[in-house]
Amino acid sequence: MFMSEILFSNIFLTLLVLSCATEVYLSMRQNKSAIKHSGSVPNDFKKIIKIKDHAKAAAYTSAKTKINIVGFVIQALFLYMITLGGWINEINNLLSGHLSNEIIQGVALILIIMILSSLIELPLGLYKTFIVDEKFGFNKMSISLFISDLLKQSIVSLIIIVPVIYSALWIFGNLGESWWLWLWIFFSVFNIVMLALYPLFIAPLFNKFNPMANKPLKSKIEILLKKCGFESDGLFVMNGSLRSTHGNAYFTGFGKAKRIVFFDTLLERLTHNEILAVLAHELGHFAHNHVKKRIVILFLISFAGLYLLDFLKTNEWFYLGLGVTDQNNATALLLFILISPLVLFFIRPIMAFYSRKNEYEADAYACKYSPASDLKNSLIKLYRDNASTLTPDSLYSAFYDSHPPAIARISALERHKK
Repeated sequence: MFMSEILFSNIFLTLLVLSCATEVYLSMRQNKSAIKHSGSVPNDFKKIIKIKDHAKAAAYTSAKTKINIVGFVIQALFLYMITLGGWINEINNLLSGHLSNEIIQGVALILIIMILSSLIELPLGLYKTFIVDEKFGFNKMSISLFISDLLKQSIVSLIIIVPVIYSALWIFGNLGESWWLWLWIFFSVFNIVMLALYPLFIAPLFNKFNPMANKPLKSKIEILLKKCGFESDGLFVMNGSLRSTHGNAYFTGFGKAKRIVFFDTLLERLTHNEILAVLAHELGHFAHNHVKKRIVILFLISFAGLYLLDFLKTNEWFYLGLGVTDQNNATALLLFILISPLVLFFIRPIMAFYSRKNEYEADAYACKYSPASDLKNSLIKLYRDNASTLTPDSLYSAFYDSHPPAIARISALERHKK
């Protein structure tokens, strides 16, 4: 048993160091690639993107990767301290002197760790928003708005998370040997409900969503939706410019209640035909059921994870190998949540590859209902306006990027024009 404890500790430390070192290494490669190619705009982008914009994207990418490197190291140190460093034990000892109910104590423990994690990440978030994004002209957020958002997010998170953690721990301790199956069902239903409720009740707390007022554009969009057989609950414009100059568009909701949301910054920068091309791409995701497939994959991963947790929670080495002396439902669930990213980190390239494949499929679908040249121009403008690097490192991109590299994506669109 003692040897198993040491072995598990060594496995944990190896995964922790290896994942952190990989993230730092890949970020350094990304930084080097962006800077190396900053002096020359790739041929396919020269008509729209000027050299100064290309250099700006390289510098912005460099600044973000440096922040990421610091973040990776801090996160690794934090994970070490709360496990083998003994913080979980100390917090548990403090709570046990004030709380007698096991479930409430477990909720408090998990909540405190989550709050500590958020507090540790806060300085880098402030630095990125008010130093880096401000420097490159993207930030539109004031300090007062940042604080307001933080308070709203904290309150909403507490209202949602506390009952969820309590329910999870109750299921863990009261539904017998099949607890993990019932907990999986609970989490699955909860996630689906949140996907449905978020656009209706949570998103409006942070942004305004107004029905699209541009009648000519709205009419063109409705014609496109009819061609694609897509039913929508409305077209909305979000005041994304309140916080940033970055542009985007997305869908929310299920069934006939799906909403199409455009950032106001996106509508300001693209022509009507380019907006239709972007929308056609998003419709491609729904036509290929990419969203549903991704949800199914996530549910399968969580199913396997909870089944594994059912095995781990009965083994003393699982707790002691991570430096935790109190062996109960709350610490089992917390430790599993904490170490899962270390395991899932190494399957990220597979998930990223699958996501990029979906993007190519959505692009191909868009080209059936909109000229490839319109989608190409819209993407180039978005790369320019969001200061996205056109020359990412290939290994970094393969590991992280959910979207294909700019050059590869544009090349694929050129083939659709022929």
